[in-house]
Amino acid sequence: MRSGLSYAGRDMTIQSTDHRDFVSGLSAGDRQHLTARSDAAGLTALALHWGAILLTGGLILISPPGWPLLLLVLMLVQGILIIFLFTLLHETVHMTPFRTGWLNIAVGYICGFLVFLAPVWFRYFHLAHHRHTQDPSHDPELASPRPRTWREYVAHISGLPVWRFQLGVLLRNARGQGDEPFVPSKARGRIRNEARVMLAVYGALAALSLAAGSTALLFVWVIPVLLGQPFLRLYLLAEHGRCPQVANMFENTRTTFTNRMIRRLAWNMPYHAEHHAFPTVPFHRLPELHEMARQHLRVTENGYARFTRAYQKSLSQSPR
Repeated sequence: MRSGLSYAGRDMTIQSTDHRDFVSGLSAGDRQHLTARSDAAGLTALALHWGAILLTGGLILISPPGWPLLLLVLMLVQGILIIFLFTLLHETVHMTPFRTGWLNIAVGYICGFLVFLAPVWFRYFHLAHHRHTQDPSHDPELASPRPRTWREYVAHISGLPVWRFQLGVLLRNARGQGDEPFVPSKARGRIRNEARVMLAVYGALAALSLAAGSTALLFVWVIPVLLGQPFLRLYLLAEHGRCPQVANMFENTRTTFTNRMIRRLAWNMPYHAEHHAFPTVPFHRLPELHEMARQHLRVTENGYARFTRAYQKSLSQSPR
């Protein structure tokens, strides 16, 4: 197999360093340094991300009514900024963006609310994904197969399946009917209450908007996240798409080399193999971990555009 959807041009027969051996081989000083969390680093990145959302939202609200193309561009930018809060939500699951525990929890709740994903439920989902990465019997991310045909690919990239899934999760959990094996029974009451609160707040915001005759939330939040979701789908597909179903995180997860803007937008999660190998390393230390682990990576790609082209070439030629 060749670079793109394989082992970055390396022969598949080469013996790979297991991620557990790599982590255990780090010195105690290196592990302590790499896992040091920082409120300053987290709050700086948060201010930039949330500040960009507030700025773009303000520009949407004051955009001239006769300039629909400008409005569309602003909503697209806003949508990408908001939907990529998923990567920060993902980091708060690991309690790593901030040193202060309550900050991780509070920011996780806000991000989850904005991307319509219940944070407590997602914590159990995501930790199961880390425990069973690329295990088709236990990894909840593999419950819905990644697209193999053009028809499946177009549906996946549209974002419609993930919206349907997330709404279904909220409604089932609000009714107390969630039965996922990765959720412990002791947490089901909390997850039920979480879903009910989220749905109640969404309903209240919708009612207030209707009563006020305001479309502000529609143009600043709802439509933008619909526009931004396809970009998140393309990004997330690169994390494990077409990676081997093996236990070694240096083989079952892809690191994608990209520019600083995308790394900042995604909270350094393009260093994804490194994150899976050592998930307690906070986002701001991942570049350092990457330099230590780089020679052991087996699945990499030079940019998301290259990955997307390679993935599309691998799709079977079913009707679009």
